[in-house]
Amino acid sequence: MQLTVEPFTVHKRVALTISRSTSAQSTNFWLRLHQDGIEGWGEATAFSIGDRSQSEAAIAADFATLTTALADRHPTEGQAIEQLFREANIGSAARAAVDLARHDWLGKSLNLPLWQLWGLDRQQIGPTSVTIGIMSPAQAQDRLALWQQQGPVKSVKLKLGSTAGMDADQAMVRAVTQVLSPQVKVSVDANGGWDLKTAVLMADWLGSQGVTYIEQPLAPGQEGDLPVLYEKSPLPIFVDESCWSSADVPTLADRVHGVNLKLMKTGGLAEAQRLIHTARACGLQVMFGCYSDSAIANTALAHLSPLADHLDLDSHLNLKDDPFQGATWENGHLLPPNRPGLGVIRHASHP
Repeated sequence: MQLTVEPFTVHKRVALTISRSTSAQSTNFWLRLHQDGIEGWGEATAFSIGDRSQSEAAIAADFATLTTALADRHPTEGQAIEQLFREANIGSAARAAVDLARHDWLGKSLNLPLWQLWGLDRQQIGPTSVTIGIMSPAQAQDRLALWQQQGPVKSVKLKLGSTAGMDADQAMVRAVTQVLSPQVKVSVDANGGWDLKTAVLMADWLGSQGVTYIEQPLAPGQEGDLPVLYEKSPLPIFVDESCWSSADVPTLADRVHGVNLKLMKTGGLAEAQRLIHTARACGLQVMFGCYSDSAIANTALAHLSPLADHLDLDSHLNLKDDPFQGATWENGHLLPPNRPGLGVIRHASHP
């Protein structure tokens, strides 16, 4: 199969601040896989998580390797391709792009959307949250209003872990929840921005505010402190940066209630499905998340989203210039297309 890679830069409508950084734009990679007259699409997105970060340069280097290494492979050879990934030490973002393109190709070759190919029910898809980054209480209310202008909001994720401390986190939560309908689901994500003491205090307070769950309260590497928080927290605890693949799930099963799956961490849909089944076998819930992904990656996960308990696939909804369109945000739910494969197409303004 032939691979063609093209970088593209996208800009956020509103810059996103989390506990460790602020981002206003990103350069992602559009991968096209050509085989037997059918073209499959994938995406790789750079991201930063300490020593496991994957830069644009590292992803580009992986693609240079893969372009040659996969030349004699066929999209149906999933097991052999995954073995090649391991032998060549390919990073998870580049693996994800190839895996998405391979699944897109398979769906197109069978003329079926992936959700239908997998026998899933789109009626089982819950609402996707819209994200409000760390900002002042007044700015947070304004950001919520902007989201509500785009469509009905059924779920909101608040980024916490402010460098200004716990009082600033609480002020932002109060500002948003006081203007939200009680029917809107609210979750929080500290991105590892709290220590154990703060996490225990915040979990107790957030439980009194009607919050649904807490995501990544402690930094990666502090998983040993999670059992204490698990014991004391009135709210379910999910981890993101602490969980990358199905192999991580069993070690977390006694100290969290759920895990956040992202394609750029798992390396694609094949491992995402393994992670989901492992989490279920361990009695854990599953949420789906994203980085600065375009409609390609978020649409890919939307096809699997009938299997998720919570969804946070909104990054492409915060882009001013996404070249692609796929899953549609309807009444607060992100629904995968009926078109074959991923069902992603180019915007008319991006020929």
